[in-house]
Amino acid sequence: MSSPYKSLPGHSFWRRAIESVPPPLVNPAVCAPFSLSPSDAVMTAGSCFAQYIGAMLQATNFNYLVTEPAHPIFQPGQVKAYNYGVFSARYGNVYTARQLRQLLERAYGRFTPRENIWAEADGSFLDPFRPQIQPGGFLSRREFELDRQQHFAAVRRAFESLDVLVFTLGLTEAWVASEDGAVFTICPGTSGGVFDPAKHEFHNFTVSEVVADMCAFIDALRTVNPRAKLILTVSPVPLVATARADTHVLTATTYSKSVLRVAAEMLTQSRPNVAYFPAYEIIMSRAFDAGTYFAADKRNVVRPGVAHVMRVFAEVFTGITASAPPPAPAPVPKPAGDGAYMRKMEELMQVHCDEVALDPG
Repeated sequence: MSSPYKSLPGHSFWRRAIESVPPPLVNPAVCAPFSLSPSDAVMTAGSCFAQYIGAMLQATNFNYLVTEPAHPIFQPGQVKAYNYGVFSARYGNVYTARQLRQLLERAYGRFTPRENIWAEADGSFLDPFRPQIQPGGFLSRREFELDRQQHFAAVRRAFESLDVLVFTLGLTEAWVASEDGAVFTICPGTSGGVFDPAKHEFHNFTVSEVVADMCAFIDALRTVNPRAKLILTVSPVPLVATARADTHVLTATTYSKSVLRVAAEMLTQSRPNVAYFPAYEIIMSRAFDAGTYFAADKRNVVRPGVAHVMRVFAEVFTGITASAPPPAPAPVPKPAGDGAYMRKMEELMQVHCDEVALDPG
């Protein structure tokens, strides 16, 4: 009887798919359960790496959904500083599945955390769930409340008008309010607020918890937007720090990424129109040829790595290939030699990362 391996395609074999392929051409995204058109509204959320994806979507002519734009009075330099356009709405980093679930629940008034505002010693006010969103914080409680109302309205518009949500799973480690389970973006006392061991506890999410939170989110999202599709990715960016004193940060990173990768796989099997895109695998593939897509800090992803990710993203979800690009306005990556394009990309790729506050250097 002939071996079942005889009939498998080339991408099933390491020698044909990795060893004999030039590193920039490695494409582990074999297929997608759905495709994107240039008119599809694409929302992004997630970790710091998700900002790279959002930037590339903008730079490559995808219909990037932004429902919370800056006011016209803002100067260009202020727009990015105040985190407008960084994500589809001004929610900042959403590192965990539980955060994403709670973002939807808070926006629709289904969950109001008890610890809902931080009054700082300098008289300013911070949002515990996006503490670095406003440089210097909010000047008054009233300003804070009005901004949050506007923000939640923008979040609802995004959820209800998107065609596709690209969510980047970033972390499993989180700090949680003991009283009601609210998950903070970053440990209280790091970028605002006051840490209280009686009120704040460390939690490291498991595979089953990530899957349950994402399933609950997907089901809730589809009650307000039945057509919503999801593309899940896992951030390749290592942890800045782990709260587990008995564990090396590398080991903690491996655990976190492994949990998220397994959870993503399970979600594609348990819900329709949920795709996994291997951004994590693309970035990590350079390790096999003694290369790297990481910067000197061995953490942040450099532009060629992001470009590789988005080239494959465009190919698998739109059918675009480098050898036969379709006519505009389809989302075709711009040539690397285009000076204006590259300057725009450099600007877009200056990401905001709350997690860096854990170890500012």
